[in-house]
Amino acid sequence: MRKLAIGIATSGALALTGLLAPVASAATSPDLVFSAVTVNSGKAVAVGTTATVKVPVTYTLTHPSDLTIDYQTTFAGVLLYRGTLSRMANEIDPEDDAPTCTTTATTDTTVTESCKETLSIEPENLYSASDATTWKAAGLYSKIDQDDDDSDGHISLDYNYDAWGPLGSGVQIKRTAKLTVNASPEPVKKGGTITVTGKLTRANWETGTYTGYTSQKATLQFRAKSATSYTTVKTVTSGTGGALKTTTKATKDGFYRYVFAGTTTTGSATVAGDYVDVR
Repeated sequence: MRKLAIGIATSGALALTGLLAPVASAATSPDLVFSAVTVNSGKAVAVGTTATVKVPVTYTLTHPSDLTIDYQTTFAGVLLYRGTLSRMANEIDPEDDAPTCTTTATTDTTVTESCKETLSIEPENLYSASDATTWKAAGLYSKIDQDDDDSDGHISLDYNYDAWGPLGSGVQIKRTAKLTVNASPEPVKKGGTITVTGKLTRANWETGTYTGYTSQKATLQFRAKSATSYTTVKTVTSGTGGALKTTTKATKDGFYRYVFAGTTTTGSATVAGDYVDVR
């Protein structure tokens, strides 16, 4: 994933980030300070195989009062990355919309703004299981100077890029998990045996499919027909292909479901309860 941080300005459109090799020198680097960076309100982000996940980011930006950030030829914002700033294993960049910033303080030399932006995490840009980890946040500034001579014969492009990081606590990106459940027989005699099967799977970003998650603990829960909350029946360990299976005694009408608490690499999951009529 390598997207241009500020798009070729001939269209005047705002096509944001992606990392080119930094070429800004200390002499040309602006004095920007990113602080109070918070990604997704500090909560982990679960990403599946198809849907783009929108992640809110808030931060405070202090910059020189004589620096204009117009989001046409100059841009400032926050990105996520794995690895180091100089050698990113992967990154997630702001792409479509400029941040929304409100000035909160000014001095003779600086302007401080409270900013909000949204990062889009697309499953196709998560390449492997290694991306299910804690990502770091970085502040970025980029500037493009482009001169078109109104022909196809020449273009002049000068591009500067600066990044500061890591900032804040970053964010944990996890694979989305899914559960199924089936309780049978239906109906069942009171005191009879109910078999509750199911399957625990999680997103495989490399194949774009959900695959079985084995050797994981899932909780079997029951809610009586007249009750409003579930209670834990037992804990079940997923087997081959993420299969879940256990038995319990039928005592009253109600719903059975599995709940997965999640791991450091995989999000939590809960399936809707399967109703069993006890006679």
